[in-house]
Amino acid sequence: MTRVDRPWFVGLDIDGTILLQDETFSPGVVEAIARVRDAGNEVTLATGRSWMATSRYLDELAIRPEYVVCSNGAVTLRRVGDEYERWNIETFDPSPVLALLGDRLPEARYMVELGSGQRLFTAELDDWTLDGGRQVAFEDLAGEEVSRVVVVSPGHDEDDFHRLVEEVGLNEVSYAIGWTAWLDIAPQGVDKGTALERVRVERAHDGDRVFVAGDGRNDLGMFAWAQGVGGRAVAMGQAPDEVRAAAGEVTADVIDGGLARALASLLVADAPTI
Repeated sequence: MTRVDRPWFVGLDIDGTILLQDETFSPGVVEAIARVRDAGNEVTLATGRSWMATSRYLDELAIRPEYVVCSNGAVTLRRVGDEYERWNIETFDPSPVLALLGDRLPEARYMVELGSGQRLFTAELDDWTLDGGRQVAFEDLAGEEVSRVVVVSPGHDEDDFHRLVEEVGLNEVSYAIGWTAWLDIAPQGVDKGTALERVRVERAHDGDRVFVAGDGRNDLGMFAWAQGVGGRAVAMGQAPDEVRAAAGEVTADVIDGGLARALASLLVADAPTI
């Protein structure tokens, strides 16, 4: 395979982009990532997941990027030898946010991720990766600064979360509502885009060789960043209207192999569209 002269810096969301809802891979995505990698491009992951819930996919996709962005940009890992270490961590005081949410969602399940990576949670949930975590009382979640607060409230949907965000004034921090309708709160001004820019500068990639793909509102910052530096931002076909509108390009749904189709365009000379 011919290798590119100017490698692409590729940042990929996981859920709804690489993975289907049952956590199997989107059709053709493993092979497409391998072709992009083998052509000399740098492929990494930029996800809302914690590092513990992300690391397995590096092995399954057979990629070993220098940096990996987790926790919606609050945590960036750097490869050192065969292992990864926490390279850049953004934290904030969760006390005000937890106080507001606790008043309005007393029955919700809460989790915080400390700067060390340890997770504290009030109740278990199947979708959470809690290996090494510790169950605590709600009042103990705010004992120190955290890189994220995650809230799941049974009986509330995405619209409910949007109304709640407006009511409690969560514009004071960054937040995203995932495809399974949970609220993920990060430090103010931090998102996947801010983390990827830090990595781009570290790796000396040209802005016009940036490619990102995602499907959720937590990808909006990443889309704005990519297009702002002259790169490409691709939304999955099943993404909400506002996410598709924010992207420069829209591909097919994740169930139809949309990411594989978008990645194939990187291997075609002078093919800016999909």
